[in-house]
Amino acid sequence: MNHNTPITPRPLPLSSPTGRPQRLASADQLRAQGVPAAEVAAHCRPGGWQQLLPGVFLLQPGPPTSEDRLKAALLYAHRNGTLPPQGPDAMITGLAALTLHRFSSAPPLTALDRVDVLVPRTRRLRSTGWVRVVRAAESPEPVELTGVPVAPVARAVADAVSALDDAETVRRLLTEAVRGGHCEPGAVVRELSRARLLSRPHVVDAVDSLLAEGRALSEQRLYEMVREFALPDPLWNVDLRLPGGPHLGGVDAYWPDQAVAVELDTRAPRQDDDELWTEYTRKREHLERLGITVVHLTPRKLREAMDQQATVVRTALMAAPERQPAAYVVVLPR
Repeated sequence: MNHNTPITPRPLPLSSPTGRPQRLASADQLRAQGVPAAEVAAHCRPGGWQQLLPGVFLLQPGPPTSEDRLKAALLYAHRNGTLPPQGPDAMITGLAALTLHRFSSAPPLTALDRVDVLVPRTRRLRSTGWVRVVRAAESPEPVELTGVPVAPVARAVADAVSALDDAETVRRLLTEAVRGGHCEPGAVVRELSRARLLSRPHVVDAVDSLLAEGRALSEQRLYEMVREFALPDPLWNVDLRLPGGPHLGGVDAYWPDQAVAVELDTRAPRQDDDELWTEYTRKREHLERLGITVVHLTPRKLREAMDQQATVVRTALMAAPERQPAAYVVVLPR
């Protein structure tokens, strides 16, 4: 043996939950196992261990896998260099998280040159190497995917978009979030608003497409609900007016014989949300004063509990004979 011969790392009493030798360790973990800093440095000679990030080591030669990179980022981000059993104080977000959520529009992990990690705003932690630290005023509840804590889709999309300038990529990510059934448009727009991204023109354009996509899906589910639960066929997408009087507003479905209207609430949190809500409330109250029952449905309710929403509509239709006759209104196609 000469001075150029790599030192073979000695086995450490560290193991993964599966019982296999642990590939990664933090400086704190190694110190706790009695491995001094000088020995760690000796192991990190060519052909031995590798320091992937400050205080985070790969305990064998060879390039790190995608899983190694994710777990190394989390080890770096955690307060004491370990993954706490009481719940993570850091989670993968951004494009890496969307890849773990199986987004086809997100690149594979091997193609990512950066891993985003979401931590509480109060953490004193800096981005380093291929890890970008993203801070949250309120950390969302993570989802565990492949054994890794991952930000929910809406938050991961916002964090990914914050680092993207390509309008087409942003549009694809937002569209897949809705079309793929990962979350509702409102959840995505809410996170984009919190991240103050709605002032960017390419994001606003993508949001407009997202809202149109979300509304189309909600309308499709409404058609499906009427068909599958054998509700009477309504008049679809109509405007209501008083004879010779003012415009009362549009509704998504209307049963004129029962004076029952269904309106989908596909609003999203935007800067003008209060104004939109006031307008919506005013319209609903006006219709109800005229004796028209307005059933308010959200995209989430239609997606998660369609049978319950069908029951709500059916109950409103069956209760029509017990109500006072509604005012006559003119129904026009919208």
